[in-house]
Formats: sequence, C-alpha cells, structure tokens
Amino acid sequence: MPPFSSADFLVAALRSAGCVFAEDEAELILSTARTPDEATAMLERRVSGLPLEHVLGWAGFHGLRVAVEQGVFVPRRRTEFLVDLAVAQAPHASLVVDLCCGSGAVGAALAASLDGPELHAADIDPAAVRCARRNVAPFGGHVHEGDLFAALPETLRGRIDVLAANVPYVPTGEVDLLPAEARDHEPLVALDGGVDGLDILRRVTAEAPRWLATGGCLLVETSERQAPLAVEAFARSGLTARLAVCDELYANVVIGTSP
Repeated sequence: MPPFSSADFLVAALRSAGCVFAEDEAELILSTARTPDEATAMLERRVSGLPLEHVLGWAGFHGLRVAVEQGVFVPRRRTEFLVDLAVAQAPHASLVVDLCCGSGAVGAALAASLDGPELHAADIDPAAVRCARRNVAPFGGHVHEGDLFAALPETLRGRIDVLAANVPYVPTGEVDLLPAEARDHEPLVALDGGVDGLDILRRVTAEAPRWLATGGCLLVETSERQAPLAVEAFARSGLTARLAVCDELYANVVIGTSP
C-alpha cells in the first residue's frame, strides 16, 4: 500500500475495507500517527481486520485514553454504565477492586471518578496484567495475576467497597458468532463464559460476600437474556440484588449489596 497523501485516501481505503465509520477512523489514525509512514502502517493493520483500538494502541473509555495492546480485550462503551452505577452506589468508596480487569479500564475509570481510593485489579491473562499496570499506575493501582479472587491479597478480604467484575458472558456455542474483530483478536478467556455464559459470574457471586465490606457492592455486566439468572445467582449468595438497564448503551448490570 503506497503512503497516503490526504485524509481522503485513508477514508477511501477504510471504506473499501468495510469500515462503517471510515471518516472517524481516518481522523483517529491521523491524530495518533507521528509520521506519514506510521499512519500508512496503521491503515494497513486496520484494513487487514485488526480492531481499531489495537491499531491505535488506545481506546477512549469514560473520559480516559486507555492503553490497549494487541491480544487484550477492548473495553466497550456500554461498560461505562457499570462505572457510573458504581460511583453512584458508593461515592465514598475507599477500596476498589477491578476483577477480570482486562486493560484495567474499569479500575482506572473508577479511580478517576472517586476520591483517591485504594485500587487493585486482577486478571488471569498475563498480557492483560501487563496492559492494566500501565493504565492504573497513574492512580497508584496494583495489578495481580491469577484466577479471580485467588489473585488478590488476603488483606483485602472483608474490606472491598466496590467490586467491579466485567466477567466473560458469551455462551461457548455463540463465540463463533461474534464479530471477527473480537473473535479473532481478543483472548477467548475474556469472551467465553461457559455453556450458558454465566460460569464465571456464578463463581464470582459465590465468593464475593467474603471479600466485600459491610454495605459493599458487587457489579457485573451481563446480557438482557441472562439477567434473570444472574440476579438469582446474586440472591443465592446472600447479596441484595437489583438489575439496572441502560437502553441507550444496551447495557445490563446486576448490582449486589452486602448486608
């Protein structure tokens, strides 16, 4: 692909590749690239099917520019709803945990929105852990590698005010139906939630009460179809559960409060 000479060249190439928002993507590439050659290389990666956020190296999330490396789950705009709910639920939270943190976008957004809480994040994927460390470092956050709560320091048990867990919730049989950008370029461990998509959610809700402070809250994103079963899982664990829905973002978040 020859070096481009104008934004029009980028727009035409992106549109030919099937990018619906070609003008917006071209503007982002031009504003991110430091040289024409770098912009051309970014265009080539995007046209080959790489997610735009992986091409740019960042994603916009809740007013932040979050670093996103290749092979790491890209934060979705709908998850901003979970952040807003957490801030409204616990505006004075002093200890926040971002479980299944991926890039650490949720944890960073919570830290930016709250008054300097102690922040911890955890993920089982080493690539996600490396990326999250970059994103939570400005907030003094700590990132741990491991399987759910096993990754967290025992000193956090019974003290967490906000536990945000953006768990994978795509049913195994539906992973192949995801857009190619997610299916081919994001880690399966961040997408596949088991047969009905709720395996990880059930594990989190079962153990969360032992980690939450009195009055602490757990927030988990799920799908509209799965929401009733997710609420039941929260209730079985002893949490007071409610479902919050944002039609604009197609977002469904279950909030559970510790007695």
